[in-house]
Amino acid sequence: MANGLRWKIAQGFEIRWWKGYLKKKDPAEYAVWKRAYWKDYLAKMGAAVTLKEGDRILDAGCGPAGIFVVLDSFRPDALDPLIDAYEALPHFKKTSYPNVRFLNAPLEGFKPEQPYETVFCMNAINHVDDLAASYDTLAAAVKPGGTLVVTIDAHNHGFFKRLFRLIPGDILHPHQFDEAEYAAMLTARGFMMVSSQVMEKEFFFSRVMQIAKKNPA
Repeated sequence: MANGLRWKIAQGFEIRWWKGYLKKKDPAEYAVWKRAYWKDYLAKMGAAVTLKEGDRILDAGCGPAGIFVVLDSFRPDALDPLIDAYEALPHFKKTSYPNVRFLNAPLEGFKPEQPYETVFCMNAINHVDDLAASYDTLAAAVKPGGTLVVTIDAHNHGFFKRLFRLIPGDILHPHQFDEAEYAAMLTARGFMMVSSQVMEKEFFFSRVMQIAKKNPA
């Protein structure tokens, strides 16, 4: 199946997944839980990610409850091709985040007015249409010496990685790679790996957080 078609199918399933996932969750309780979730991630980044007042920050592929929910004071940009569709969910309203600039656009081809000190792409890179173009965009969006934080669902087993590339065994994720392959996509684009940390582990995939610094110009 062509990547473009798989991506369109995945996008349709993505909004359906969010509707089903959030259906029985109280919006206020979910918001509290999600803020605690992202604060835990920030704590686990430690000194590798330092956010300062005045920094330009991007949450790429933010979804309806991305890391932007705990970065309001930094006035971040939040980018997602489904951001307008998420407004139909009772758990997300743009007006709840007055300091966040929401951008309704795919990651591929995104061109910021100026680069960012820190770019987050949290559990989103698996969902893009053109993976190479998306990594190119992320790399270009980070200023020299800046930081890129990516979380990905990385394959644990080579057999299933190859199998899922042949058949849509995981329709929400059109791309199938392992932890080392995702790291190589960063180093090939002028980044130095700082850490690659398994956050959650299941049979097929591990949720991996990769932090990398862009080499100075």
